[in-house]
Amino acid sequence: MTRRVARVEIASVAAGGDGVGRTDGMVVFVPRTAPGDVALVRLAAGRRFARGQLESLEQASPLRVEPACPHYVVDRCGGCQIQHLAYDAQLSAKGAIIGDALRRIGKRPVDAPVVEPSDAQWRYRRKLTLHLRRAGTTWIAGLHPYDDAVAVFDLHDCPITSEGVLAVWAELRPLFRLLPDESALRVAVRLTEQGASVVVEGGSAWPTADRFFAQAPSLSELWWRPEVGRLRRLAAREGGTRVGASFVQVNARVAAALRGHVLARVRSHDPRRVVDAYAGLGDTAIPLAAEGRTVVAIELDRDAVESFRDRLRAPSAAIAGRVEDHLSAALPADVVILNPPRAGVDAQVAEALESAARPPRAIIYVSCDPATLARDVARMPRYRVASLRAYDMFPQTAHVETVCELVPEAA
Repeated sequence: MTRRVARVEIASVAAGGDGVGRTDGMVVFVPRTAPGDVALVRLAAGRRFARGQLESLEQASPLRVEPACPHYVVDRCGGCQIQHLAYDAQLSAKGAIIGDALRRIGKRPVDAPVVEPSDAQWRYRRKLTLHLRRAGTTWIAGLHPYDDAVAVFDLHDCPITSEGVLAVWAELRPLFRLLPDESALRVAVRLTEQGASVVVEGGSAWPTADRFFAQAPSLSELWWRPEVGRLRRLAAREGGTRVGASFVQVNARVAAALRGHVLARVRSHDPRRVVDAYAGLGDTAIPLAAEGRTVVAIELDRDAVESFRDRLRAPSAAIAGRVEDHLSAALPADVVILNPPRAGVDAQVAEALESAARPPRAIIYVSCDPATLARDVARMPRYRVASLRAYDMFPQTAHVETVCELVPEAA
């Protein structure tokens, strides 16, 4: 691998947030650059493309703004990727990323979708996960630099995270001595309707968990995933409702708008039977069942399923298990909702929908990764893209939520 400094004009933003340009016919990916930048870049050139490190700007793009977070510049924080872009430019970049993925990977002739903005560009996050590292007798709690997946810097503030979450973190810092006796841990704080839920990952024993929970009055639940073993709830305040530890709306208002759009697209097909795959806490299954539609909700997290199973109006039902194991038996359906994790759907799910004897009138696919959405769409050539809309759930980051409505090609 060779290294040299080259002059690069940045033309666009790639899926991970890096600026993209060309030099000597080679594509170059450069973090912290903006379309319109003319930059001197130190290259690490591979055979097909190059990674670059910004050395200096010859000409700054008019799309640039001063990042609001000191960690973004001083510590090269990897939590945000595009904080140096004006907000309109962020939305434009995300729409272009979705359109490019569906054309290039999904083989669908689509335009870049409109990306609905978030009314809160800062302090919107209701969840913050930090990496904890021991430094002698003290702990460092923070995030990785974008160019170093091992190092952790000490986080003092995160301007995209709500002050309520940061207040819980401030409460927990004096209690780090009561965490599992390990050199490295991962801890997540989430705000829920009952209060703050904390998930600790790592360690093989935690004899001080009760003391940790007792001395943190803001916590409503404490969960632990040991190094070997499954996630389990260790403690909860009396009267609290048990829910899956992984479910929280990071940006509640944008999530509500997205959910409203999904429900509207489902209802537009007037379905009698709906499969809600990767159903989460039942936020779409429950209202659809309440309208008299038969809903089969499939969700891997058993705690989540138990939290909403009794709220489904019969003959609707909730199934705890993998979607790929239960989807075929749940078909046929008039509409199928897919809301998978970042990895997208299992190949068996796409195959079941592609080969269904009676295809659904529509598949409403909610995606948090344009690349895996596009891959899954390519696996289902039977369907065309009927509508596409995106939501900016995560301002200042390269992440984006997409709602893709697929209908049979003949429809």
